[in-house]
Amino acid sequence: MNQHDAANHDQPSQAKPRFSVGLTGGIGSGKSTVADMFAARGAAVIDTDVIAHRLTAADGAAIAPITAEFGSAFIDAGGAMDRAKMRAHVFSDPLAKRRLEAILHPLIRAETARAAENAEGSYLIFVVPLLVESGNWRERVQRILVVDCDEQVQLERVMRRNAMTLSQVQAIMATQASRQQRLQAADDVIVNDSGPAALLPQVTCLHASYQALSRSL
Repeated sequence: MNQHDAANHDQPSQAKPRFSVGLTGGIGSGKSTVADMFAARGAAVIDTDVIAHRLTAADGAAIAPITAEFGSAFIDAGGAMDRAKMRAHVFSDPLAKRRLEAILHPLIRAETARAAENAEGSYLIFVVPLLVESGNWRERVQRILVVDCDEQVQLERVMRRNAMTLSQVQAIMATQASRQQRLQAADDVIVNDSGPAALLPQVTCLHASYQALSRSL
């Protein structure tokens, strides 16, 4: 499993209003790179994919219920969820996908809430790979930031990074919102068709804007 682990969970409720941004983008768009750049400038970044990985790692809170629901065949020799095997299983069986989500989403929601409560930073950025698909983040963050890139660039990046075939990457992209749907949902867009040097001025400008909005909240 990768991005699909964290599709529909909610943003946490917070005791004190904090300015928050929902950051999303298609697979291979560069979400993590952009999030790291915001974090380096003082934003509190909460990555729901990282939380999902932690929950499904050895001794993670999701391992026992996953074993009970799917069997030990989906747990690898190290005690973590076998992500490749589970990915193939839920891709071919929508009911299995819903069963996995029923386990993961409440756990991710609770961990996201805990992280938000303890976060230190000038504002919050929630990195949610399937933010647009979930349909429930629009009311929960002040801005939606989309990291956008050409679809051919996406394909090439993921094939190179994950050693996947073209058809495997296309299958993942087919389960995600289209590029047009993400852009329609966006308040802000960072274009990532080239390298980090092109990202820097875009992140710097938006960070200043988010700091100003945070102060005015």
